[in-house]
Amino acid sequence: MALFAFVQPLHCGFISDSGGNKINVHWYKRKQNLHHVWDHTILQTEVDRFYDSDMDEFVDAIQQNITKVWADEVEEWEHCADNDLPCAALYASESTIDACKWAYKDATEGSVLKDDYFLSRSPIVNLRLAQAGVRLAAILNRVFDRKLSSSM
Repeated sequence: MALFAFVQPLHCGFISDSGGNKINVHWYKRKQNLHHVWDHTILQTEVDRFYDSDMDEFVDAIQQNITKVWADEVEEWEHCADNDLPCAALYASESTIDACKWAYKDATEGSVLKDDYFLSRSPIVNLRLAQAGVRLAAILNRVFDRKLSSSM
């Protein structure tokens, strides 16, 4: 679960609603559960609307943001307090905060989620994707550095 918590806040949502799986909403006109909105639909809507359905272009934009817009934050994302693998607990905690602040807010049973929800939440999804990529790379680098060091 901890790796999934890198990106999707509802993976660390409430047990009582199965992380938004039991909250049915309408994404514009299409009925789906809130978890699906955060796992798939916000991202797909952004790619379709702003990147002419070109996922590669979207990925390039995220990479550009990592190296330019968020460049000053990348070092912090790569490291947590102990610079150790249990950092996933910190990432899960961030996801719980984002779930409360962004995912659940204004998204009750039967809500119709439109542009205000989408436009205010897609930057959160983009940020979490960028953080996840940087953090996963850092974790893998630490794991493989340790393995290489111990085999020498």
